[in-house]
Amino acid sequence: MPTQYRRYDAVRAVRKSAPVFAKKSLTQRLKAWTKRSAGRVVFGAGLHHRLMAGTATVVTFHRVNDTTVGDGLTCSVDMFKQYARFFADYFHVVSLRDLVIKMEEGRPLERELAITFDDGYRDTFDHAAPVLKAVGLPATFFLVSQFIDTDVVARWDQDLYVRLPWMTWDQVRSLCVEGFDIGAHTRTHPNMADVSTDAAREEILGSRLDLEQRLARPVELFAYPYGRETKITEEHRTLVKAAGFRCCCFCSGGINVTGTDPFHLRRVPIGSWYDSPQYLGCDLAWHRA
Repeated sequence: MPTQYRRYDAVRAVRKSAPVFAKKSLTQRLKAWTKRSAGRVVFGAGLHHRLMAGTATVVTFHRVNDTTVGDGLTCSVDMFKQYARFFADYFHVVSLRDLVIKMEEGRPLERELAITFDDGYRDTFDHAAPVLKAVGLPATFFLVSQFIDTDVVARWDQDLYVRLPWMTWDQVRSLCVEGFDIGAHTRTHPNMADVSTDAAREEILGSRLDLEQRLARPVELFAYPYGRETKITEEHRTLVKAAGFRCCCFCSGGINVTGTDPFHLRRVPIGSWYDSPQYLGCDLAWHRA
């Protein structure tokens, strides 16, 4: 298995010797309070209907648990429940697959929101999927195909004081049975900027073949690893198209407007920098997410 690389420069890993997270400064707390308050006003008054007209949002979660909260990639279980209810109350929540179809057909966007998960952490199966099912929300799980059902520790998790397991193939199949979509997130989550064209092709196409072989169903959605848009080259985007995928998602923020190319699909990562759905909502409404 090739060496894995850290996900985001901004993420501070949980250290084995000191699982403690920095407290927010007074300025940060005031900023959060202001944005939470603004979010409540905007969505409570229905102003988001106008502010977000002609747009669609795709959000991304990585882990949902109460063990590593605060590390940047983790959302607590209770907070995830709050997000699910907020999305259900204020957005037209659709599957990413249906959103991509709408984009392909060139139809106007109408405040749709699609929920996605990256990598394949087991806690998203244990904690997130039941919440989504209870609220009746669709979602897409983007999997690193050669992490599933293994003991591989991703590079960005090597300093965590606990081991966070991946889903098993039986759990992935269970998600399919429950109606959730499965997408590809490469075979081993490499830094694609550092691999050859042949290796990139193997990672992109190979992940689709791995998943389709295991699940016996088409896999047509792709999320780029290390999700910054600047890391996605046109050559790699061409490889994604050639592999038979219908979209290429990245994960460095931004909302999508009517006319967006599905192979330039923006996603908003949800992490500890948002302390509430209302804070996120404020940024989405003003197109700052």
